[in-house]
Amino acid sequence: MPWPSRKRDKEAVADKEESDAKIAKIEEKTSDKQEEDKSAKPPAGKSTSGWKNWKRKAPESGGEESKITYCHWLLKSEPESRLEKGVDVKFSIDDLKAQPNQTTCWDGVRNYQARNFLRSMKLGQQAFFYHSNCKEPGIVAIVEIVKEAYPDHTQFDKKHLYYDSTSKKENPKWSMVDVQFVRMTKRFIPLSEIKVHHLAHKANGGPLKNMMLFAKQRLSVQPLTQEEFDFVLSLEE
Repeated sequence: MPWPSRKRDKEAVADKEESDAKIAKIEEKTSDKQEEDKSAKPPAGKSTSGWKNWKRKAPESGGEESKITYCHWLLKSEPESRLEKGVDVKFSIDDLKAQPNQTTCWDGVRNYQARNFLRSMKLGQQAFFYHSNCKEPGIVAIVEIVKEAYPDHTQFDKKHLYYDSTSKKENPKWSMVDVQFVRMTKRFIPLSEIKVHHLAHKANGGPLKNMMLFAKQRLSVQPLTQEEFDFVLSLEE
């Protein structure tokens, strides 16, 4: 597939609903600290919509909080046309489904933290395909990691939008993975709905309490815990 139609993640763009002002080009530092709170406690006294369908797994016993384990992902891509240096960076779920074998490389990531998440992905892990920087951002589908991290070829192409003259072939700075379409979500799950649950869980305890979608709004490659993934998936119903 011609590279201009690839998705974009160069200095990831914030969703319109996630920002108080227009975001142009901001790259986050890799030194950002991971959230460590792993609360999975339902609101006391009453249930919040979504809890009834979410099967909570009992946390392991132990005095100290264990380190968060990420086993699922959220990948942001822009479904609407937008030109960057004369190149349309649009890449929607329909574009992915139109690819041979419904598979594509997730290239163009130029944020160190997002790159490190790509490098952490394991074969067979699943991710939410998230439409970003559009009229109504949200989750539209599920994809699977079908090839683990390898050098992003676009960093070496001088004619490419994401060429990086500082990256060397003997020590590539940027990586990508291959993803394959699994299925559409049973319904579109909008950011606004996920945010309602995030705020409720933040106040009363719950799996979305520390969801990176709200802690690191500009990051286009984000990790999810099993609890976060399961809860969001329960919102399909």
